[in-house]
Amino acid sequence: MIQKISSYICAMALALTLAACAAPGGQTGEMEIRSGTIEQITPVEIRSNQHTGVGAIVGGLAGLGIGSLIGGGTGRDVAMVLGTIGGAVAGHKVQQHYNQPVAGQQIIVRTTNGVLVSVTQPANPDLRVGQRAYIEGSGEDARVLLR
Repeated sequence: MIQKISSYICAMALALTLAACAAPGGQTGEMEIRSGTIEQITPVEIRSNQHTGVGAIVGGLAGLGIGSLIGGGTGRDVAMVLGTIGGAVAGHKVQQHYNQPVAGQQIIVRTTNGVLVSVTQPANPDLRVGQRAYIEGSGEDARVLLR
């Protein structure tokens, strides 16, 4: 009886944790928008924001799961070890493929009150020096858009 109740409590805790992870981020409905003129555009490479090692971990876990389905006894243990190693190597290679830098731009905008603001974002071929633009957002989420 106690084991059944503790199983339900664990299942409920897991469900609540997963629901909290799936909830949308803490963005408010308001966004800061400033206007100005583009002063300078410099091409840059933006590094990927992929987390290092995640591919190897996920691949290793998948390989472990697949290896556990093979054979029995010592053969199963060997299959699990080989599956883990093979999955980790394959997951790492897949992650490296998606971890390539992206073409971007560092854009310097002089706002209407004279302040210079630098924004680094993925390349936008429509932006040119001298154009009037909006700076939408702030921090890492800031983007330069044409007026």
